[in-house]
Amino acid sequence: MRIMDVLTDDPQPPGEAVGEPEAGVAPVPASRVRVLLAAALGPLVTGYAAVATVLALIALTAGHPAFSATGVLRAAGPGWLAAHQVRLGLGGHPLGMLPLLPTLGVVAMTARTAAGAARRLGCRSFREGRPVLITITGVHAVSGLAVALGAKGSAVTANPIAAFLVPGLFAAAASGAGIARSCGLPDVVADRLDPLALRGLRAGAMSLAVLVACGAAVFTIATGLSWRAVSDTYEPGLGTSLGLFVLSLLYLPNAVAAALSFITGPGFSIGPLSVGMFGYRGGAVPAVPLLGGLPEHHAAWWPALLVLPAAAGALAGWTLRKADADPGQRIRAVAVAGAVVALGCVVLGTLAGGRLGNGPFDPVSVPVGVASVVAFCWIVIPGSFVAFFAGEHEPPAPPPEALEDNEAFQDADDIDPEEASEAVEELEAAAERSEEDRRISAEDAQFDAEADAELGLAAPPEPGDAVTGGTETCGDVEPAEGDR
Repeated sequence: MRIMDVLTDDPQPPGEAVGEPEAGVAPVPASRVRVLLAAALGPLVTGYAAVATVLALIALTAGHPAFSATGVLRAAGPGWLAAHQVRLGLGGHPLGMLPLLPTLGVVAMTARTAAGAARRLGCRSFREGRPVLITITGVHAVSGLAVALGAKGSAVTANPIAAFLVPGLFAAAASGAGIARSCGLPDVVADRLDPLALRGLRAGAMSLAVLVACGAAVFTIATGLSWRAVSDTYEPGLGTSLGLFVLSLLYLPNAVAAALSFITGPGFSIGPLSVGMFGYRGGAVPAVPLLGGLPEHHAAWWPALLVLPAAAGALAGWTLRKADADPGQRIRAVAVAGAVVALGCVVLGTLAGGRLGNGPFDPVSVPVGVASVVAFCWIVIPGSFVAFFAGEHEPPAPPPEALEDNEAFQDADDIDPEEASEAVEELEAAAERSEEDRRISAEDAQFDAEADAELGLAAPPEPGDAVTGGTETCGDVEPAEGDR
């Protein structure tokens, strides 16, 4: 009974609010800490589990399993670093060409988790969502450092500094994007940004997506036409075939990025092999299904594929044809779209290639600088042409004789079209005002005449009429009989 009294006793005096926090002290509920920890650990644990599952599946289906359960769990750590594009070392040989598909998955998962945490915490601005950003970034950076330090002395190693910075950078970018979208930051930025630049950014994102889709289509068709060579790369064993299939699937975005560089002109290289729109140099390639569609020699019809990036540029220009009445402003918007595409090509080209050991297939590279400049030109040149001729144009300047009475052009030798248009508008406005004044004067005169007629008043004397009679007797004149 005494316990119940203690539990149910109200320590607050009568009339005082219960549970009201002190002034200036913000309550920090336990649920806020749980949300932050879940947002930070969720992508981390999920990514590690996904890598371990893939490795375990390959090990179990292989004819001679190379990994034990403990080995799979230990190998999942470097695999998690590879998903964050951290360069690894395999027995002293560099491995910098890392798969992009896991990276895309990690970025998407982190952004979605951060956005959900910001909504649950009720963040209404990016400033309020900074704890989510800091927590996710810090946990990923520390986890990468721990994995790199734990892998020292093993067959797969990583630079601790890179393992700390790169996962933290990816986590910060992904969580920042998720928080910004959840808090409505893109709409705020769009309201403050130049509308013309905003349309250019959107057209650039669309053009980059079109180029990526064209690269994916070319890669798919090339792989389909070379399906016999692709199937020959698979081995009879289920585990080996599954491993090759998973490897090709993970590196699929890398192949699409290389195909994008090919259709724009610069191409790509794998060790001694170099494939470009206007040049080809043969060489050995790894025996994986992903590379089964690589050509064995140059084809004369390859330059016909250049119509694809040209069409992407024309589409950007067609999208921006109504962005502004001034053709110069429309071309400026097309230039913004080209800059977005060039930046996207730099990012994709940098992440798609890298070192591949010290063997015959090292390195795998995309000429990032040339590819970005060429992609910019493919968007800007046809896009500017379409935006200039398919959009609106200023009316032609009026003939000089229409401006003879305008003082601004009496001494002018050359007539500027914009000033000529302004002068014509002034003349038309002056003519309209004169016509309106004449109409009002006529209406007033007619109204006065009708009023005088109704009142029987005599018409006023004309200015030239003489006035008879003296002023002295004007007041004594009596009215006529008829007037009485």
